[in-house]
Amino acid sequence: MSASQTSSDTPTLLVKIFGKDRPGITAGLFDTLATYSVNVVDIEQVVTRGRMVLCALVTPPPAGQEGDLRATVHSWADSMKMQAEIISGLGDNRPRGLGRSHVTVLGHPLTAESTARIAARITATGGNIDRIFRLAKYPVTAVEFAVSGTEPETLRTALVTESVALGVDVAVVAAGLHRRAQRLVVMDVDSTLIQDEVIELFAAHAGCEKEVAEVTAAAMRGELDFEQSLHARVALLEGLDASVVDKVRSEVRLTPGARTLIRTLKRLGFQVGVVSGGFTQVTDDLKERLGLDFAQANTLEIVDGKLTGKVVGEIVDRAGKARLLRRFAAEAGVPLAQTVAIGDGANDLDMLNAAGLGVAFNAKPVVREAAHTAVNFPFLDTVLYLLGVTREEVEAADTHDEQ
Repeated sequence: MSASQTSSDTPTLLVKIFGKDRPGITAGLFDTLATYSVNVVDIEQVVTRGRMVLCALVTPPPAGQEGDLRATVHSWADSMKMQAEIISGLGDNRPRGLGRSHVTVLGHPLTAESTARIAARITATGGNIDRIFRLAKYPVTAVEFAVSGTEPETLRTALVTESVALGVDVAVVAAGLHRRAQRLVVMDVDSTLIQDEVIELFAAHAGCEKEVAEVTAAAMRGELDFEQSLHARVALLEGLDASVVDKVRSEVRLTPGARTLIRTLKRLGFQVGVVSGGFTQVTDDLKERLGLDFAQANTLEIVDGKLTGKVVGEIVDRAGKARLLRRFAAEAGVPLAQTVAIGDGANDLDMLNAAGLGVAFNAKPVVREAAHTAVNFPFLDTVLYLLGVTREEVEAADTHDEQ
């Protein structure tokens, strides 16, 4: 019987080897097993702090040879200063339950208590943890749980409250081939892609920074209609010399990890765009500098070298951001379910909810509560972990490009 035909009542042997990791252990074990003409049903190997656990599920050897196989494996393990355990049983792993998810947990630090409570909450929903894998150890600790047996939405609802109480970030993404498919990632700009609020940078040159900041804060909390607040703030810039645009561009500070996020997404074949309640005078520059595929924002009117205090063209507000996400997805040929939206303010909510995955990045409470998941660490590239990309993969790609 072939390994692919192994049924639940077929005898199998679980061979487990553990000890100090070094080259040649895996090859050595299977060379030893090959003597007995066994077939491989499953393999799993984990290395933690230089200690290896290697498990091989194999079919039994020909009749009368199992005792000899056991003795030979133990003898080989002793010669390698490893330990061996061989367990007889039936069949393969039990089938995974319906409803499969990737649960990514970010902590700084990730404590034993928070890990225990997340795992317990997964179990309480009827889920089973099939595998755990570390994605990153800095700037945050990121681990991924492969979970089956419960629907992603049920799991997400159960874990959101727990994550807030524990001070960790948790994202739940449905498992499947779509995770490897081409995606579109669309970001807000102010306080997301960049650390600044662009209109406040303009206001600083116009001497009305305090007044503009107060209106901005109220709008981001959802207390004011965005379009009305936009017109009120822009009106304060009337008469400002257009030369200030270059000064503002030079003052813009990218969020830590922004370049890494975009560079890595582009390597993966993703398309990346920005939508902003700010201004094309800045977003067009960011698009060129960062190699973005899409960019849309409001446009400050400039007449005779002066800002008029008005905006022209299509207004990018809360509804406009969601509309642009759909437009970019259509132009990119990416289903809306394959889009990722990242933002921090109330005017990002429609976009976050429309996307396949909406990520609230260092967001206001109202946004964190409504988004699919939240990242509360000041590094934009941590979003990569939600997509299953490891820190080692990012660094390896950076190293390759430098050579």
